[in-house]
Amino acid sequence: MKPTDLRGILQYIPQFREKTFVLAVDGAIVTDENFANLLLDVAVLRSLNIRVVLVHGAAAQIRELAAEQGITPSDLEGSGITDGATLRLALTAANRLTHEILEGLATHDLRAACPNALVAHPLGILQGVDHQFTGKIERVDVDLLQTLLAQGIIPVLPPLGFDGDGHTFRVNSDQVASEVATALKAVKLVFLTTTDGLMMRGQLIRQMPVADLESILALRKQDVAPECLSKALFAAQACRQGIPRVHIINGRVDEGLLAEVFSNEGIGTLIYANEYQQIRRAMKKDVRAILLLTRKSVELEELVKRTRPMIEKQLGDYYLFEIDGNPVACVALHVYEEQKKGELACLCVSPSHENQGIGRKLIQFVENRARELGLEELIALSTQAFAYFQSKAGFQEGTPDDLPPARREKYEQSGRRSKILRKKLR
Repeated sequence: MKPTDLRGILQYIPQFREKTFVLAVDGAIVTDENFANLLLDVAVLRSLNIRVVLVHGAAAQIRELAAEQGITPSDLEGSGITDGATLRLALTAANRLTHEILEGLATHDLRAACPNALVAHPLGILQGVDHQFTGKIERVDVDLLQTLLAQGIIPVLPPLGFDGDGHTFRVNSDQVASEVATALKAVKLVFLTTTDGLMMRGQLIRQMPVADLESILALRKQDVAPECLSKALFAAQACRQGIPRVHIINGRVDEGLLAEVFSNEGIGTLIYANEYQQIRRAMKKDVRAILLLTRKSVELEELVKRTRPMIEKQLGDYYLFEIDGNPVACVALHVYEEQKKGELACLCVSPSHENQGIGRKLIQFVENRARELGLEELIALSTQAFAYFQSKAGFQEGTPDDLPPARREKYEQSGRRSKILRKKLR
């Protein structure tokens, strides 16, 4: 799906309307040439009645200011020691970036404000080390943020917190985003950074349940690329605290935010707090989706053509594989009870989701379902995917004699000369 495809976007609107997205933007992305396009994506979200909160970092700008002034900052990320000189750099850099963001939003006729909504206290002395002006977030002023959001105003939050005595503390922007998303019960937290997503051992991770991520952080933290570690830690924290989806994407990709939010495949990494994939029985409303999923395979003669009435007649045999509520694959199990055989049919995976193991999951599902029904053998007919069934699913080549009589008659009438595959279930 093209990110600008309106029909593709429309299917997501009901589940996102009046919901809150928290966008965590690295400082390096704010000054990137693609940031203007990113703000245009934000305007699209707002036009769809999606509430948006922007949190930004400032590490890249602190580094630049420090070089200009000949200062060595005590910490760049807001999680180490922040001395007085580094705090001054952080204030200057953060204020500049906040102004740039507000200015950019104004060019798209979007109202925004920078509220003092983060209540922070000193991080204190940890393992004998005084972290000075580094803070930890004690509370997010939810009422203030909700008041702004209700009026269509985008809150812009820098990596700074304030205590009741008027002191300012530097905080990690990833932590700010996680805490704000949790406090607002956001449905999505999106980290926009300079990498393509969560990198582990040089490989991009496309999707991962939070339990797996937490295990890696506990046992093999060194596998995570250093530049991604903060994102990984706070993505896990956010999911653990109730955020269902956390995304890590490259903020330099044109229309990348829309592509991540409004398509199943996305462009970066998805960390999810619950099972976002499911296989379910098809319903009457799904007939169109099955026809669309299989259309290309029918044109390529990989699958036999099925009409709407044909599918509706056997609708109880069909199953859909969904990702976040959107069908991306289908399969059918036709039962021949007298012969205790089942036919695995209409196996089709959307091209955008091929090579992700979905086909094997559907085959395994059908096998399990067939065993539950007391069937003793599965058959499948294929003109082009027979090698896959044999090498990946354990099927063996059979003959027309292996087909139930009713199925053999259809086989001979079709003239397709499909290979017949069979697999004993007991």
